[in-house]
Amino acid sequence: MNEFQPGQTVGIDLGTTFSAIARIDDEGNPVTVPNDDDAEETPSLVLLVGEGKIVVGPNRTRAAMESAENVVERIKRHMGEADFQRSLEGRAITPEFLSAMILKKLRQDAERRIGKIGNAVVTVPYYFNDARRKATEDAGRIAGLHVVDIINEPTAATLTYAWHRGELGRGEAPGRPPRTALVYDLGGGTFDVTVVRYTPARFRVLATDGDVQLGGVDWNDRLLDHVAEEFKARHGADPRESADAVQVLRNDCDLAKLELSEKTQTTITHRYQAKGVSVTVTREQFEQLTADLLQRTADTTELVLEQARVEPDQLDAVVLVGGSTLMPQVPAMLASLLGQKPYADISPHTAVAQGAAIHAAILEVRQRGAQSQLAEKVRRMLEAVRQENVNSHGLGVLAACPKTGKERNHVMIPRNTPLPVEVKKTFVTRKANQERVSIQVIEGDAPDPRACSLLGKCRITDLPADLPKGSPMEVTYAFDASGRIVVAARDVTGGKQATIQIERRGGLNERQVDAYTKLAQEYAVE
Repeated sequence: MNEFQPGQTVGIDLGTTFSAIARIDDEGNPVTVPNDDDAEETPSLVLLVGEGKIVVGPNRTRAAMESAENVVERIKRHMGEADFQRSLEGRAITPEFLSAMILKKLRQDAERRIGKIGNAVVTVPYYFNDARRKATEDAGRIAGLHVVDIINEPTAATLTYAWHRGELGRGEAPGRPPRTALVYDLGGGTFDVTVVRYTPARFRVLATDGDVQLGGVDWNDRLLDHVAEEFKARHGADPRESADAVQVLRNDCDLAKLELSEKTQTTITHRYQAKGVSVTVTREQFEQLTADLLQRTADTTELVLEQARVEPDQLDAVVLVGGSTLMPQVPAMLASLLGQKPYADISPHTAVAQGAAIHAAILEVRQRGAQSQLAEKVRRMLEAVRQENVNSHGLGVLAACPKTGKERNHVMIPRNTPLPVEVKKTFVTRKANQERVSIQVIEGDAPDPRACSLLGKCRITDLPADLPKGSPMEVTYAFDASGRIVVAARDVTGGKQATIQIERRGGLNERQVDAYTKLAQEYAVE
């Protein structure tokens, strides 16, 4: 956790399709800070208009009027991808820079209402890996934010849920059992499910899983493909071959999806190459077109319950997060699957940002104590709250399979292991007279290392002379409570040791972060 700086402390939900910023008000309540349009959410759309200006947060109708090459959307799906780039007036820009423009817009609008922002907690999907988390933190820095922590979205939503029920920070009652909640988070571009067990002062994640390539935009795309196929069948041309046509059709399908949440049918009209088509879609058709997407979320929900060792009838609540949960088929599916109606008293649009603000306040109280800007009653309420997480990805070591000799990922710490944790295991050298060993730290649960990510390496050199094949090497893996990774390797024979702390890796180094920070200052965000 970074040191707090003077100024307001906020929580930010950096979303795929919409983003929001929140804070704790003078009464101690988490509230969303409206943008300059008095809206609680800002579209995560970026228009690269150039000439010293970038437009952030236009509505889809405005964005559809722009050339597709100037429109950036769904950028959250590309966080941590080093090879993804766009161009801004001849300069290569990355997902970190584009996300920073969204964060800059949120910061600017909020500071006009609440004053200088000194500290921010930014949320990420629980299933974001290390590189994506680092990219999110870098985006905050480029935007001029002092990021004190990155928090998982389901954890933030659970804090909001407990706050709204009047449970957070309330004194522990003897004999009162902990509550268990399932947080189903279907946002615009990412999805995860988390089971949390909590008391008023302790929040413990039991299990989590998800997909960073599944969200409401995939439901939109099914409508887009349906209309495009109808157009192709009638006119022989495919509007998906034109980026500009896709931009317009995507806007129309987004509006149609929203309308199908309120009505039983809608009509999508599209023109391309001087020809037109009107396609009527019923809610039932839409649900059939997207049934496999919904089933993927149901399968993940059942898997997480199994990993958490929780039966559906043991859940005290099912909490919906993310605007895509407003599609009627989502709560209907969950009610059928879990045997209870989802909790509906918090906003799926703003719950994550408000939870981030609560988490930020907890950290501020813990660090600043009486120096915190929060009211005394709020400080007392929050100072005892503790949160316990699990790791969302396994942590392994590259090792040779004893039977085949092929390299594989030997998982040292499986995903959904409570943190902090430390694991030790002894491996052996592969050959006689080996002079060095290299420990390659792998992130992922798949046995095939090619399906995982390399986080870092540590080496022991100058091993004892004449070391026989099969000499023991003790390897220690540890996660601290904040998710920081420490790896150590020790030659048992000679006692030589090597230790590394795995710093968050991402596509940008410090020099690049500084360069993009300066570039961000050159462009006015409108």
